[in-house]
Amino acid sequence: MRKQDLLRLCLQNLLRRKSRTLLTVLGVVIGGCSIVIMVSLGIGMKESQERLLSQMGDLTIITVNPPQGGRGKTKLDEAAVRRLRALGGVTAVMPRRPLEGASVRLVTGTAGRYVADWTSVAGLDASQMEAMGFSLEQGGGIEKSGDVIVGQFTAYSFRDTMRPEGSDTVSRWGGGWDENGNQTSVPDPFFDPMGKTLTLEVETDAGKITVPLRVAGVVKEDYSKGMETSDGILMCLADLQKLVEKISPGKKTEKTFANVLVKVSDISRVADVEKEIKAMGFITESMESIRAPMEKEARQKQMMLGGLGAISLIVAAIGITNTMIMSISERTKEIGVMKALGCFVRDIRLLFLAEAAAIGFAGGVVSCAVSLAASLVTNLVSLGGVTPETLRTAVFGGGARISVIPPWLLAFAVVFSVLIGVGSGYYPAGKAVKIPALEAIKSD
Repeated sequence: MRKQDLLRLCLQNLLRRKSRTLLTVLGVVIGGCSIVIMVSLGIGMKESQERLLSQMGDLTIITVNPPQGGRGKTKLDEAAVRRLRALGGVTAVMPRRPLEGASVRLVTGTAGRYVADWTSVAGLDASQMEAMGFSLEQGGGIEKSGDVIVGQFTAYSFRDTMRPEGSDTVSRWGGGWDENGNQTSVPDPFFDPMGKTLTLEVETDAGKITVPLRVAGVVKEDYSKGMETSDGILMCLADLQKLVEKISPGKKTEKTFANVLVKVSDISRVADVEKEIKAMGFITESMESIRAPMEKEARQKQMMLGGLGAISLIVAAIGITNTMIMSISERTKEIGVMKALGCFVRDIRLLFLAEAAAIGFAGGVVSCAVSLAASLVTNLVSLGGVTPETLRTAVFGGGARISVIPPWLLAFAVVFSVLIGVGSGYYPAGKAVKIPALEAIKSD
């Protein structure tokens, strides 16, 4: 039997009993929708968790600390940095050293009008900032000695000495807030630090040391890259070393780092790289210790929700089996005629399997369309209504979506529905080919 004839007979037989076929397809649609929607809720839960973690910092950053608080034979020095760069999956390594044991403040403006009584200062390898994923709100990187980059909210640390106490500072939390507790606006600080010259004042036993600093850029807040990205100062390691030598002249300082930031190529490789670093004798910190348990929990919930949806599809499979058995009992004489005309047994089997597969395919496609519509409506309701922004978020992401249906889930739903159909039709097809030709012809 030719494929064209097989397809034509398949469609004719299904359309012969339209109501029964439609109800059977409807059962597959309900089962398919249950699986897709249930799994999409689990994926949406996982997406929300990852978005929450990403707000806390870069998920691919590992902070490497020296063992035992810096004591022991294993040192976090240049040799250790070279070893870290040689690890597989590592895309960037940035040594970092904070300014410790010194009382510092910042002064800027005419006659030192604006003063920050406290700030954090750290030196780092400025050549690695782009590779590490530092995002600049303004300006560029550190190009020459004396250039610094300030944190996104460093300007809010300054008070205006010309204003009375109580109104001499600007709170970054003083803007507007929505009903969900999200800040919608941030008030402007007293001045824009970009391009300004700051004077760093350091109190020492020998007196006050002043260092002029030129703000070359403003970096976006990211605590995984250090608290200085929020309200501190970042400078190159060479400038920090000079500052340390000014603070403690004649004192020999060991050229080791407080910590080293290691960026991994993909979030899936963080755990393996972190394991290798620990084997080298270092202590590590990353978001993996939080992300991994949350991902495991989300995966378990996905499986649970998918299992609940699969129950509906199993019920639909029973409906397909029942439909095909009824079809065989009604078409017994037709089967006998086909055998008498010399039709191969495999063609008869294939015909009934094709009908079952067609029911599964139709149900799978319709269930995908219905699931997409249901997911869109659910996301729009959760986002607060239909607007161009919420519609874009509901379809393409970037916000708090409850339901997420990736393309692979749609393909899985269609393929799984077809397989359910074929599996459900296997027993009826086998029963059809076992009917003797003479008995089948004699039947009414």
